[in-house]
Amino acid sequence: MRNFIFIVFFSFACTWISAQDCVVRGKATDKITGDGLIGVTILADSKTGAISDLNGNYSLKLPAGKHTLQYRILGYNPINNTVDLKAGDSLLLNVILETSARALDMVVVSAGKFEQKLGDVTVSMEVITPQLVESRNTTSMDNIIDQVPGVNVTDGQANIRGGSGYSYGGGSRVLLLVDDLPLLSADAGDVKWNFLPIENLQQVEVLKGASSALFGSSALNGVINIRTAYPTEEPKTSIVMYSGIYDRPNRPELVWWGNNNPLFNGMYFFHSRQIGNLDLVIGGNLFDNQGYRQGETEQRYRFNINTRYRFKHITGLSAGVNANYMDVWGGNFLLWANGDSGAYKPLGGNIQQYNNVRFNIDPYLIYYSPDGTKQSIHTRYYYTLNTNNTNQKSIADLYYAEYQFQKHYTGGLTMTAGATATYSDVKSELYNTHFSSNESAYLQFDKKFNRLTVSFGARGEAFKLDTVQTKFYLRPSHKDSIKLPFQPVMRLGANYQVAKATFIRASFGQGYRFPSVAEKYIRTAVGGLEIYPNANLGPEKGWSTELGIKQGFQVSGFRGFLDIAAFRMEYQNMMEFTMGQWGNPLKDPFFGIGFRSNNIGHTQISGIDVALEGEGKIGNVLVRTMCGYTYMNPISLDFNLKTDTLKNSSTQNILKYRYRHIAKADIEFCYKKFAIGFSMRYNSFMENIDKFFVDPFFSSILPGVAAYRARFHSGDIVFDNRISYQLNKVAKISLVANNIFDTETTSRPADVLPPRNFALQVSLKF
Repeated sequence: MRNFIFIVFFSFACTWISAQDCVVRGKATDKITGDGLIGVTILADSKTGAISDLNGNYSLKLPAGKHTLQYRILGYNPINNTVDLKAGDSLLLNVILETSARALDMVVVSAGKFEQKLGDVTVSMEVITPQLVESRNTTSMDNIIDQVPGVNVTDGQANIRGGSGYSYGGGSRVLLLVDDLPLLSADAGDVKWNFLPIENLQQVEVLKGASSALFGSSALNGVINIRTAYPTEEPKTSIVMYSGIYDRPNRPELVWWGNNNPLFNGMYFFHSRQIGNLDLVIGGNLFDNQGYRQGETEQRYRFNINTRYRFKHITGLSAGVNANYMDVWGGNFLLWANGDSGAYKPLGGNIQQYNNVRFNIDPYLIYYSPDGTKQSIHTRYYYTLNTNNTNQKSIADLYYAEYQFQKHYTGGLTMTAGATATYSDVKSELYNTHFSSNESAYLQFDKKFNRLTVSFGARGEAFKLDTVQTKFYLRPSHKDSIKLPFQPVMRLGANYQVAKATFIRASFGQGYRFPSVAEKYIRTAVGGLEIYPNANLGPEKGWSTELGIKQGFQVSGFRGFLDIAAFRMEYQNMMEFTMGQWGNPLKDPFFGIGFRSNNIGHTQISGIDVALEGEGKIGNVLVRTMCGYTYMNPISLDFNLKTDTLKNSSTQNILKYRYRHIAKADIEFCYKKFAIGFSMRYNSFMENIDKFFVDPFFSSILPGVAAYRARFHSGDIVFDNRISYQLNKVAKISLVANNIFDTETTSRPADVLPPRNFALQVSLKF
């Protein structure tokens, strides 16, 4: 009996010992920086998995035996380790990952709200690096966005592939995001470019085409996502200081400043560090511009802070608050006095003096679970205060909240789901008092089948402005159609890797945009220009589709890609500012003739977009480049020659304030401590504008536009140049010359852009 008991006990003991789990733990770090990498996937025998936390740490339980561990994260070369574990083993295994250093492996987020290789994305996308922003001495984000292939910024309004014209400061078909959260103002629904934190950038992602399924209203034409940086394990500090001067224009009569050329000066700083489990980033920006246009000055200061606390006892949980504050004051005007000596002077000598304050505060909570699930809650409060001496004060409060659930499944499937809510309160002398709300829910699936990547997403969105709200009718031609209180939109795309560096993609996306408070309710006068409200203005919707090919290449150590895409967009009830008799002919100025936002009907924009980007060494020279050409054919499908030419300056069927051809190029060469860069921007002639600007009847109100367009009718091309020298490990000095040939250009009628200007920049990094 004793022998039997001993044998049974021994058998159970052996079974218990052999069944004990082993533990493999360690840290995944970047080879160059030594920083921990978040989100590294660790697979054991291609089955059991774990994900590294916010510090790069991971822990994996395995049975005794021999296992193959694979470590993978986008943008890095995967590595494999083989381990032979005995029962109860606890193994420390740290890994170092090396970047893949290929342009097609650049990691982006905006296409699917999760990290993807640029080569796998199913839509056209451009990426701007912080290095390019600094080297061009960017003083406001719109300056660098205007350098992106296929994109124009007209007087502060972004336009992707001709999808937007010019709407006098109200509404946007391009959604601006900062860290995936929308940052359009609650009143005008526009972008405040000088509010964006150029001093704290990870990268800027520009998504081309309708993106309402993931991002909602105002993403009808595309998305610009500003992604800020978080600290690495080594503290970093950056200080950039610059001073510049405007040169004399080629035409002497444009000079209004005598011998005292206007100056501009500024500085910005950035500091990031980890303090225990707290990540801290602070930044600031100062700017003083005397202005090349008479009386149009700008002075501002801005301060921002990002925080993230990584909970020590709850692996994968982090929380934080980000904030940005700006105070800006100065003067501006909309229209010139005339096209000759008054091109840089205000119409009627009237300068609007303003003082604007805006800030946002963004609390958030993020949790990464060991099984690859991510849950997050992001909120934002965005406040804008616009005051001036022309009785156009406006106060706007915007509240935003988003919950997102994301799961990465084995087999390459990613599911992203979420819900958002927005509430806005606007009190304005321009628009009166208005309230709006927006609720939405979205769902997207992204699946990778070896060489094929497919994406499908859908969204339902309900919008309400005062008493006007979203209405969607199923089968609208039928009397028994069901009315839904929300607008559904969807998108789908596919990307197939034909060869090692050849990707073919196709995409289709729907979009929807509700009018902003400014577009619907504005009533004001700017100089002699009357702007009227339109209470009947309705939402616009549309779709975009594209077929593209992305070809990677390598020349010596230079790696890049060539991207060619054919695109087509259509809009129903497109909103555009249009000249007409909208006021009372007996009571209002100029017989009630002015501008207002109208639904102009069915429109179509089609064309071809070509982009070339890359970085690497050719011999001993490091080369960086971002180039592109876009052809667009923006037309109205409801064009009527007899009626439309009464409001448009052209007899041709082309939408207002668009170009048929645009080209952009930026190239930089770095050799040892020297770097030299060149930029180019070309726009063909703007064929169609509002007839008000060129009609002889109104020439006494706004003189010179017709003669100016007749004189400058061959399009605009502008060249910039920069050169820098790295003094030592910390300091760099640069000379930046913009518009080096002093070309006279306009982005819209009665607005001449800056003459040649120079800036001396000193940057310190330690």
